[in-house]
Amino acid sequence: MAIKLLANWDIKPGQEMAFFQFVVQEFAPTMIRLGLKPMEAWYTVYGNAPQVLACGEARDMETMQRILRGKEWTDLKEKLMVYVTNFHQDIVPSSGRFQLL
Repeated sequence: MAIKLLANWDIKPGQEMAFFQFVVQEFAPTMIRLGLKPMEAWYTVYGNAPQVLACGEARDMETMQRILRGKEWTDLKEKLMVYVTNFHQDIVPSSGRFQLL
């Protein structure tokens, strides 16, 4: 059964350009290399919600746990935290449709 990583955060003020550059050049390619297939990314323009929601899918729970426990994921998340605040993540069975935390 496919497993989905749901993560959300807010971009630090003044870090928007650097954040988007990091996501395109490092975050997304590293997710793919680790075995997380990017599924969705949502950017909140208006309203009281996390500014970014990103989802990645692994083929099964064992793969997801291996990825999230690994040094590469830890290092990638630390780099992400340079640009964001209020980071939250959750692991859920993939429904094949849009999902929220």
